[in-house]
Amino acid sequence: MEKYSQFRDRGSGISPFIPSTTPTSAVSKLLHGALFLFRLPFFLGYSAFFFLFLDHLPSLLIPQVARKLLLWTLLGIPGIWWVDLQLDGVKRGSLSQQPSSRFPGNAQRSIIAAQFTSPIDALYLAAIFDPIFTISYPGTRKVQRVSLLRAILLALSPPTLSAPPSNLTTLRALVEQNPHRVVAVFPEMSTTNGKGILPFSPSLLSAPPDAPIFPVSMRYTPPDITTPVPGAFLSFLWHLLGRPTHLIRVRIAEAVANDSGAATNGDTPAEEGDAVDGERLTAEEQRLLDKVAEALARLARNKRVGLTLLDKAAFIEAWGKGRK
Repeated sequence: MEKYSQFRDRGSGISPFIPSTTPTSAVSKLLHGALFLFRLPFFLGYSAFFFLFLDHLPSLLIPQVARKLLLWTLLGIPGIWWVDLQLDGVKRGSLSQQPSSRFPGNAQRSIIAAQFTSPIDALYLAAIFDPIFTISYPGTRKVQRVSLLRAILLALSPPTLSAPPSNLTTLRALVEQNPHRVVAVFPEMSTTNGKGILPFSPSLLSAPPDAPIFPVSMRYTPPDITTPVPGAFLSFLWHLLGRPTHLIRVRIAEAVANDSGAATNGDTPAEEGDAVDGERLTAEEQRLLDKVAEALARLARNKRVGLTLLDKAAFIEAWGKGRK
């Protein structure tokens, strides 16, 4: 992979865009192929039934508990049953002794800032927290509210380098309109292979100060169901359905409050820092983004990288040429 060395982070040497691979023997490939062919019709049929029909039914017909059970069934078809959930700084086996405020959703008006590596990220979050999903964009505090299916497909889509001109809102507005729902944000804006944390969108700055922001990391074993390269539908399905089982390691950090004074409809005074919405980030705003990013890097046991969405777009172009 030396020809992609220019897409390594200069400080850490991490390559966050190269797809992960797991060595397998010829016998294993035959077994994986048989398992893939057996699971594929069930997975596609159930997915189509859920997203084309069940997902559009009102909550009166499908309450939240039933919806979560349906999503866990979808996760169970490819063998995602084993989830290792831990709270940052809490000893293993003592989760039940922790206050409910350590978990997103138990306290009203909470926001999840999730690491973004795979389509399974959104599916797992929906099965646990049933959040409102959003898309973040570079250079703006505003977000776009999207469905679960759109959030899943986002992990297989190329990076978006600018926000759309309409249908945008803020985290403050979403939280105030839905005080009993969790709001999920992918501040990296695009997927990686899980080995690094990309620079954040400033969308978290529009969160109200009374809505705790929970950094959440999800790591997969084997790691080959991560999708750093867009359009890898067949490869993703092969790795997802061909393995007997998958492990998700979920880590949740202590909540962070947006005390930067920036949560006022996306407007802030012009100060030093990167340009956002035509203005400059204050030192307090940048400190909030750094704090959440550092928490995600600690939870995922990796490092923050300086590669941006422009770097990923250039990598995708080089990757496509190299595969021809």
